[in-house]
Amino acid sequence: MSGPSIPAPEHARARDLAAALAVEAGEILLTHVGQIAAAKVGRKSSVRDLVTAADVASERHLVSVLRRHFPDHRIEAEEEAKDAPARGVPRWFLDPLDGTVNFVHGLPFYAVSLGLWLDDEPLVAVVHAPRLGETFCAARGHGATLNGVPLAVSGATELSEALLATGFPYRLGSLPNDNLGNFARLAAASRGLRRCGSAALDLAYTAAGRFDGFWELHLEPHDVAAGGLLVLEAGGAVSDLAGGPDWLRGRSIAAAGPGLHGALLALLDGP
Repeated sequence: MSGPSIPAPEHARARDLAAALAVEAGEILLTHVGQIAAAKVGRKSSVRDLVTAADVASERHLVSVLRRHFPDHRIEAEEEAKDAPARGVPRWFLDPLDGTVNFVHGLPFYAVSLGLWLDDEPLVAVVHAPRLGETFCAARGHGATLNGVPLAVSGATELSEALLATGFPYRLGSLPNDNLGNFARLAAASRGLRRCGSAALDLAYTAAGRFDGFWELHLEPHDVAAGGLLVLEAGGAVSDLAGGPDWLRGRSIAAAGPGLHGALLALLDGP
């Protein structure tokens, strides 16, 4: 497939290729487990924003294979690949290791994330957690699955009965809204909150109904491009924190089942 766009019947094929590729990238990550010395862990914007050889090796593999199969597509990845945008040309958003801090500290909650978009429409999503053996997939109009089993979001309608997830920006304490106020309000209003360290997996877990809802601020497109489509294809609602559609580049996202999304938004302040 090398055309400038992907017809709807090809969404599932692109999803399956992306799923296989994510598993390969996950195997690359696993070869680095326990092999990265503290001196080899780099920092980007803050002491919390880390990058390792595993991130780079995973991304280079993803980019190499995608360029071979989709030579006319654009790529926007976390570490190195940053193609110029172009209307009407499909664009892959890649996070080669979402949850790098977890990875560095030996926690299993991290993932490879691939999302394919055409302009403002998400088409394909894959979030693969190599240590957990779970691959979440979606193609527009084809639903969402976990290891091939169809997913559905939670049917919760009351925040008091909801288990929610969120995260915090790397520059915690130096931004106008660092999400701590939202966290305090939702901690009091919900059954419980989790901060697991990977937005891609938090969204995948929301699609699976494990979390009843998720929100976060100050995210990048590669953090949410895949996970947001998983929630949509599992029957959920996704928006920015103002309730609008700009959750890809608007730097905030709220996702939940349709019966809870409005109540969640009502207690959240955006960036």
